[in-house]
Amino acid sequence: MTVTYDKYYQTENLFGEPYSELIEFFDEFPNKGKLLDLGCGQGRDAIALARLGYSVTGIDNSKVGIDQMNQIGQVENLNLVGQVDDIYAFDRFDEFDIIILDSMFHFAKKDKEKEIGLIKKIISDLRNGSLVVVCIQDTGDKVQILNKALDFKKKRKRLMDKDFKYIFEDKHSGHKSETDYRMIIVEK
Repeated sequence: MTVTYDKYYQTENLFGEPYSELIEFFDEFPNKGKLLDLGCGQGRDAIALARLGYSVTGIDNSKVGIDQMNQIGQVENLNLVGQVDDIYAFDRFDEFDIIILDSMFHFAKKDKEKEIGLIKKIISDLRNGSLVVVCIQDTGDKVQILNKALDFKKKRKRLMDKDFKYIFEDKHSGHKSETDYRMIIVEK
């Protein structure tokens, strides 16, 4: 099966550096436990967090992206393992202290229910005290849909809800675009 991102990931480090807001939070976070990066791509976040001392597992459906991430992890001797898998089929959320979903949710009409189902499954399966970190474009009603899926009426602690700007630059064309993003961190 050909995966669209396999083509895109021919450009190494396609999406650039991780968000500084994400790295700052986890650099100061005292529990350097087991972290799952769902939809990790080439490992932009996973690699940076493994460098901070986290034990990181990255899941993505792109073999090209996972191979690139695993190669960096091996060269740098990081506690980092990437595996090619369908994030919607993954079901071992209770093994992790932290789950990151960076730019995974778009809540487009055709995928909305599937994405809401995934966030609810993650929250349901997590151990108490574990974190869910979602970085999402702050456009339309995406954040509102996400907050509803996170269901704050139940015992959940919002550790962070931060707006920031993400600037993407295409290395080949020099084109830049700026997008409003939101990082929401929840403790179960």
